[in-house]
Amino acid sequence: MSAAIDTTAADPVKRRSALPRYVTPLIGLIIPVTVAVLCELAVRWGWSNGRLVPPPSVIYATFAELASTGELQRHALATVARVAFGFSLGVVAGTILGALTGYSVTLFRLLDPTFQALRAIPSIAWVPLFILWLGIFEASKITLIAVGVFFPVYLGVMGAVMSVDRKIVEVGRAFRLSGFQMVRRILLPAVLPSYVIALRSGLGLGWMFVVAAEFMGASEGLGFLLVDGQQLGKPAQIVAAIVAFAVIGKITDWLIVGLSAPFLRWEDRFGRGAER
Repeated sequence: MSAAIDTTAADPVKRRSALPRYVTPLIGLIIPVTVAVLCELAVRWGWSNGRLVPPPSVIYATFAELASTGELQRHALATVARVAFGFSLGVVAGTILGALTGYSVTLFRLLDPTFQALRAIPSIAWVPLFILWLGIFEASKITLIAVGVFFPVYLGVMGAVMSVDRKIVEVGRAFRLSGFQMVRRILLPAVLPSYVIALRSGLGLGWMFVVAAEFMGASEGLGFLLVDGQQLGKPAQIVAAIVAFAVIGKITDWLIVGLSAPFLRWEDRFGRGAER
């Protein structure tokens, strides 16, 4: 009887604890929804003609038109594929070189000055060089995205490895952990939180670099929609492409956060969950 009473009493607590899990993500919609409503009302009340800044209703109609013809799906898939390939290449290179330069003082002194100099080069400056080297097709676009992803991942991994507390490593040595055990039980957990942040930073730059990449003579992609809208004087199409970038970019960021969450449950820190 008492067990049944305890279970019943615990149900409201479970419901209260589960409620923020579903409500918290909605808080992030307050600002964009409010701005969208104000823009729509400004046009409807005659405060703006909506020609240069289209109201949400016109943007939605543009989305619906592009989706009905299949153009939106085709361009979005082309952009996502480029970001996926470029992100993968940049992450692999950034992770390996960041770990090596963070672990080895010799490699840090040898490689890091060159990488820091290359990091200062604007993304658009690589465009003509990559076109000369790789042509105007997919290879140059993916390489440009990979370059954008590489540097934040490299810096994040290198900094995380270099900032591992020496006392923790000494504890592992005192317990006579092998090299693999030292990496799995000490170095990897210490580096992983910073690594996830580096991945998210790299992904954000990947989405920014894909716009420059798709200016390189692309015939499909959300960047192509931007150029096409600018050339044909279609502000609604431009804004629709920007919104598509924002939505898809946020979804991919959520994927990284969600996939990494099970590996970071051990963390006990202030502001946990703020990145969500």
